[in-house]
Amino acid sequence: MNVVTLSQLQFAATCMFHWIFVPLTLGLSILTAWMETKYVTTGDEMWLRMTKFWGKLFLINFALGVVTGITMEFQFGMNWAEFSRYAGDISGAPLAIEATVAFFLESVFIGVWIFGWNKLSKKVHALSIWLAAVATNVSALVILLVNGWMQHPVGYVIRNGRAELTDFIAVLTNPYGLIKFGHTLTSAYVLAGFVVMGVSAWHLLRNNETAFFIRSFKLAATYAFVSCILVILTGDFHSADIAKTQPVKFAAMEAVWETQRGASFNLLMVPDVSQERNSIELLRIPKMLSFLAFKDANAEVKGLKDVPKELRPPVAATYYSYRLMAVLGMAMLLLSFVSFFVSRKQNLMDYRRVLAIMVFAIPLPYLVQQLGWLVAELGRQPWVIYGVLKTSDAVSKTITPTQVIMSLLGFTALYSVLGAIDIYLLVKYAKKGPDKDLTSIINVQGRS
Repeated sequence: MNVVTLSQLQFAATCMFHWIFVPLTLGLSILTAWMETKYVTTGDEMWLRMTKFWGKLFLINFALGVVTGITMEFQFGMNWAEFSRYAGDISGAPLAIEATVAFFLESVFIGVWIFGWNKLSKKVHALSIWLAAVATNVSALVILLVNGWMQHPVGYVIRNGRAELTDFIAVLTNPYGLIKFGHTLTSAYVLAGFVVMGVSAWHLLRNNETAFFIRSFKLAATYAFVSCILVILTGDFHSADIAKTQPVKFAAMEAVWETQRGASFNLLMVPDVSQERNSIELLRIPKMLSFLAFKDANAEVKGLKDVPKELRPPVAATYYSYRLMAVLGMAMLLLSFVSFFVSRKQNLMDYRRVLAIMVFAIPLPYLVQQLGWLVAELGRQPWVIYGVLKTSDAVSKTITPTQVIMSLLGFTALYSVLGAIDIYLLVKYAKKGPDKDLTSIINVQGRS
């Protein structure tokens, strides 16, 4: 393999591994803050126990996510120096804001929350976790705005062979980045909801702390169901925006070969890339694709044949990733609805099949998130900055395949260890259940 392919593989591996931690951190930060707020407003000690238990899992996940995120940034200098030289004037500012402001604030307030139990009033302590949650979500916003600019570059000019920033506000208000942020954030909330439901279901099947985990399951089911609806809505907005700003990616996502007005939607297709056609097309709905993309049944959808082959993304991989993501996303909507429905029943414990399914469903949103990133990044190829800078031109010129292989092996070994530690700690403390003795905390938190 050449340097470009190896560098792509390394960045994909590190990015996808890092993203295992990010959505759970985003989702659990909000859930934990909500639980502590309920404790502050009601005085119910059950909410305090929930805050401590789920907050512990949040902290474990956050710590591992920080480590994996730091190593990713080294690659901009090591493997993608030409990208940094070309677009550093634009990507540098948001990344600096994320590192020096958002990450700093979330780390500070998480520290305050960890060590403030015996020092702060309960209202101030609850405020600290809310501020940490907001900072965590702002951090994700900044990163996704950078990615959004790479997908749909705005607010820049090409000068002296570089992309130079002319309108920072345009970068911060880039519709592509904002819609992507909304879609990514709500999917993170779904993931957190499924994790909390799955862990709660595991304990309920064993009759452990039933009152505690029934309440946890009920809260998470509502959180996941509402978030699933928002994911579908933001996903529709996102797909429509892609059809306008990245028509070639959209054509690959839907395996559209011929430019056509009133394009039909097929529920299942088998793309034949070599013949530039679909060998199988099933369950055709006339004009539906044009309507979904442009809210106009007669709108034109650009086909892949209008683009040179070297400027097309990998069609089959993009199409199947997108289709599988959509199918599994609908499955999560169904599961979250069923969980929401049964959680409102007085006899939740009797729905043991539902509880068992939710235990095994924990990996489902992780898989969907990874498929979403595959669609986003594979569909952008061969561009690293869509329509501006090719991936092959963004890689560092001085590195060799051997060097990339060595760093890839190093990252793989490091991340394997970190992954094993994370799984071990999460499983250990999830199985252990909530602490029973909170007397010292309750006494301190009694202060107003």
